Amino acid sequence: MNNCRRLEIPMMVLSLCLAAQVTVAQAHSSKKSAKAHAGAANVHKAITPDQIQWSPAPNFLPSGAQTAVLDGNPMKPGSYTLRLKFPDGYKIPAHWHPAAEHVTVVSGELHLAMGAKWDESTAQSLPAGSFVVMGAHTPHYAWAAGETVLQLHGAGPFSVTYVNPSDDPRNKKP
Repeated sequence: MNNCRRLEIPMMVLSLCLAAQVTVAQAHSSKKSAKAHAGAANVHKAITPDQIQWSPAPNFLPSGAQTAVLDGNPMKPGSYTLRLKFPDGYKIPAHWHPAAEHVTVVSGELHLAMGAKWDESTAQSLPAGSFVVMGAHTPHYAWAAGETVLQLHGAGPFSVTYVNPSDDPRNKKP
């Protein structure tokens, strides 16, 4: 028997063993995925605009804003969805977030600019229906034209770090 012939059977056995391991791993992965999907499918939440409960925004935002948490807890690890309502002329100084921020303009108009220094000439006007994603640690600032409602979603915990600490409302003395 030549050398090739002697290796053929052990190689076939090895191939079959590897194929069996891959099949078992795929089946296990599919079961996990199906369980996760089934759990997600059992969660149903519908909120109409009249059911949204607004409250004053947390102290890390300038006063005047309102917030409503639609899903999750923005202050804990995990996904969240929240709404922010700004009065006309509301301004948020240059700041950044530790995770990506996904923003949809629900109503009104948001003026958004990237950078650490306020310069209205660089802002983009985002009317209702607009969507923007900002990467983690990306300095930006914004203001509202008319009452403006935003929907934010992302991965918590959500936090705001102001570029200039003196802009941080938590540092203001009463």
